[in-house]
Amino acid sequence: MTTTLLTHADCLRHETPAGHPEQVARLEHVLHALEGLDLTRVTAPMAAEDDILRIHPASYLAELRRALPAEGQKQLDSDTWMSPGSLDAAFRAAGAAVRAVDMVMGGEADNAFCATRPPGHHAETDTPMGFCLFGTAALAAKHALDHHGLSRVAVVDFDVHHGNGTQDLLWDEKRALLVTSQQMPLWPGSGAAEEDGAFGNVMNLPLPPESDGAVMREIYREQVFPRLRAFKPELIIISAGFDAHADDPLAQLQWQTEDFRWLTAQLCALAKELCQGRIVSTLEGGYDLNALSKAAKAHVEELIKAAT
Repeated sequence: MTTTLLTHADCLRHETPAGHPEQVARLEHVLHALEGLDLTRVTAPMAAEDDILRIHPASYLAELRRALPAEGQKQLDSDTWMSPGSLDAAFRAAGAAVRAVDMVMGGEADNAFCATRPPGHHAETDTPMGFCLFGTAALAAKHALDHHGLSRVAVVDFDVHHGNGTQDLLWDEKRALLVTSQQMPLWPGSGAAEEDGAFGNVMNLPLPPESDGAVMREIYREQVFPRLRAFKPELIIISAGFDAHADDPLAQLQWQTEDFRWLTAQLCALAKELCQGRIVSTLEGGYDLNALSKAAKAHVEELIKAAT
């Protein structure tokens, strides 16, 4: 079987102001790093409006459409911007996640990586924030549950910033387990261990600034992997943020490229054990271009190994 890469040039047309960390070059560097790898490459479709309405209300989508600038750039909050191509990019990111779930659940791929932007895990039910417009990881989970009739889906978010949007969107979803590790304290300020979901279905793992990959590995071994085994997901979705890297300018964790490789390999092994290897991964953060490209490549290489 294969690992599928889903992306689209529209995701390069979401433009932010000069100097903004969530820049077009992020995706360009990731795609360059993945050149030459043994991947099935698929053009990401546009999500249907019904897909977006699975997690966001119609009023929110209408608000984003009203905010879309005809030219230039428009600021939605302190760090979230839209340009004329932003909504198409967000619909492609959401469509990639939906199509990836369909391919993995339909046996067309063992696992999949969505190399798209804008990222998604900060977008709340009716609030864009943290560079994010649509909650793509939460959408992938809800699509798998509702469209494919799964009973249990796990989302693992290892971005350095708390996935507050995914938590908001899945808070009341008893069929989904969200496991999220994040530096704390750090923006957006949520993600305390006490935030555990309406049904105990959220597992927050705060990590202290300056902690390294050894700390992460111990926490995942002792807490995350046993929780996943107990939950027995039928699909694992990864919010793959690479900003816990020691070189990232927006945070202070000290992970190295090999820590992302190790974590991906462990999640792939668990997926083989629990859910026939089914993994859908979607790109979130990572703002040092060199560190991002190396860590993303290591992540995808482990997905490829698991699919062979």
